[in-house]
Parts: sequence; C-alpha cells; structure tokens
Amino acid sequence: MNVPIPASKWRVSDEMTAATKSSKTTESSSNIEGLTGDAAIARALKQCDIDVLSAYPITPQTIIVEDYQRFFADGEVKTKVIPVESEHSAMSACIGASAAGARVATTSASAGLALMWEVLYCASGLRLPIVLAVANRALSAPINIHNDWSDSYGARDSGFIQMYCQSCQEAYDTTIMSFKIAENHSVLLPAMVCIDGFILSHNVEHVELLPDEVVRDFIGIRDPAQVLDPDKPITIGPICFTDYYFEVKEQQDRAMKEVFRVYKEVESEFEKISGRSYGIYETYRTKDADIVLLTHSSPAGTAKAVVDALRDRGERVGLLRLKLFRPFPAAEIGKELASAKAVAVFEKCLSFGAAANPLALEVRTALYEQPKRPLVTDFVIGLGGRDVPPTVIVEGYNKTKQYLEKGKAPFYETLGVRK
Repeated sequence: MNVPIPASKWRVSDEMTAATKSSKTTESSSNIEGLTGDAAIARALKQCDIDVLSAYPITPQTIIVEDYQRFFADGEVKTKVIPVESEHSAMSACIGASAAGARVATTSASAGLALMWEVLYCASGLRLPIVLAVANRALSAPINIHNDWSDSYGARDSGFIQMYCQSCQEAYDTTIMSFKIAENHSVLLPAMVCIDGFILSHNVEHVELLPDEVVRDFIGIRDPAQVLDPDKPITIGPICFTDYYFEVKEQQDRAMKEVFRVYKEVESEFEKISGRSYGIYETYRTKDADIVLLTHSSPAGTAKAVVDALRDRGERVGLLRLKLFRPFPAAEIGKELASAKAVAVFEKCLSFGAAANPLALEVRTALYEQPKRPLVTDFVIGLGGRDVPPTVIVEGYNKTKQYLEKGKAPFYETLGVRK
C-alpha cells in the first residue's frame, strides 16, 4: 500500500548525526559562528596552516578561495596563494608544492574538476596528500551551475579519497581531518571533501569552531615520505612501462584499503577534541527496518525527515547515510543491509549507458555475497539542482514497496522529472 504523508506531518529532522547532536567539546574556548559551507571550509584551511593554496575560480566553490585570499590580505596566514589560468594548472601547481614537502590544498567544481582530470591521476599516482574541496555541481551541456554529483562521481576512479558532507559543521570537521588522513604514511593519497553546491556551499548554519592552536596541535606538521630537494636530487613520476607500472598501481590500491583504519583512528582522535564524530557511514532507525533508504549529502537530511514521518505511520523504514564513497565500505555496508527486505538508493548522478548508476552499482556489489540479498532499487534524483522535496523520497519508498511485492524492480529510474 502506498503511504501518502500530508505536508503538516513533516518534522524538521536534525541534520547532524547522533554523535554531533551532543557536541560537547572539551575545549571551553570553542566558539559558534554562522557560516556557509564554503566559509566553513575556508576557515578550516586557515586553521590547518597550509603552505600553498592554488585554485581557479568556478561557481559555487569560489567563496572558499575568496575568503582565504582575504585572510592572506589581512596578514592572518602566511600561505603562498597562487592564482593560475586554469584548474589544470591549479592542480599542477599543487603537485609541485606537495612534492617539495608543503601542505597543500585546492578547490574546484563541475567543469573545473573535469579540466583537472588528467592531473588528478598524477596527484594520486605520485602519492601526494593534497586536499581538494569540491562544491558539487552539474556538468555541461547545457550550462548549469547547480548541484548534482556527476563531477566527483566521474572522478571516482582517480585514486582520490572521497568524503561527502551533510552539514556545514561536517564540512569544517572533515576538512581538518582530511589532512591527517591523507598525510598518514600508510595512506599518502589525495582527498576530496565534497559538499552540495549552493545547497550547502551557500547555506548558512551554526558551525562550532575549534581554537586555532587545538587544530594545529591535532594535525601537526607534515612529515613527507620524500621531498624534492636540489641538494639531494631524486626523480618523482618517471616513465614506467611494463616493468613496474602494474606494481605502482597495486601499491595505490593497498594504500586506499588502509584508509578505513586510518579514518577511524583520526576521527576517534578528533572526537576527543571536538565531541563530534560521523563514521564512514551513519545508520538511522535501521535496526528493524524492512526498507532502508540509502543516500548521502543533502538528500540524507530530507530522508531522515521522511523516515520519521513514515515511522509515525507504522512503516518499518530506516536510513543509511554514506560518508566515505572512496574507498567504498562494501563489507560493512553489506552486513548493515543484509537483514533488510529492500534498499532504496537515491543518487544525483546518471551514468549514461550503464546498467545502473554509481552508488547503486556499489551497493549491489556489496550485497552480492550475502546469502539472502535484499531487493535494490535505484532512483536518480535532483540532477542540475532540481529540488528533492520529501515527496520525491516518499515516491521512491512507495515504488520500492510495490517492487518488493512483485519481487522485481527496474535497474534504475528517474524521479521528479516532468513527463
């Protein structure tokens, strides 16, 4: 039976995880400010005391660099800020600086990230722990400046760690943690911190800021595994044909698997100074759920409100919000979802010509070895910034119930599109 929910029944759901709700920091000098997602990331970069920031402006990430350049102009940071002529050059400058031992960051979105494509693979192949903040935005054509996940999902095989944030607070916290994760010698991989363009990048929320000295003590000074040094010349990234290329790539793969352990260690340490943690994924009311909604970023907040409203109607439904997309926590996700009858995936990306879309493909793979696999439905939502109201999530839930009764579902379908 379909479950319509009247608008008056929607409850505002806390956008933070259970851990962030009780964010009692151990530092009494922490302060709360109203910041956009972009501003929160800029503030985190400032506190991380980076050595080099090289970026090219593109909506909706431009505010990050604008804010940071204001810090530089006011003498609040000693960072070398490098304006360049393109995103390709921005990442290239970051690679040179990181190879020389600097702590480095950049930002991008959409077509800018696409222009970086070639150099993303260089950054990861050279094992350089560059932090890249992405304000997720649709790819042209037609030209669109609003949110979906096509840009960073397209780079999912580039060797970057990918973390997706639901709130401005999470964007701030994740940016700080990302340096410590990426720079760990068991990892040494670049990291993306992703926020939904405009929905989070330009939305003002309360953000609890840690004291500067606490952040600096937390991340410490970068300890490079190797550096470019004129007095001790080495070659980084030489030609590597059939003799050793395969071995280099396998080392990258092993390093990516280390991210799970290092992420948990870093976040545990971060929780001690902040009172906040997020996990590699969050479960919400899933214990007895027949159907689990699965998504990440801003749709997860809407999905929580839907779960609460449906639970009030007696529906056994829960939510799994993914935080870490690369590496994908397949084993953990498989166990979490194994007892559900169905999983409804909601994703803001369309993978043209594929059997399904990136997030659903990962979920189906994670469930493949389970002795009793739940039905998986895949719903493409919100492309190009199309609004995703609660009714869209409810429609996906109702469709999933119908397919569950039939015992079969389409590989994927779109929701919220004019017919």
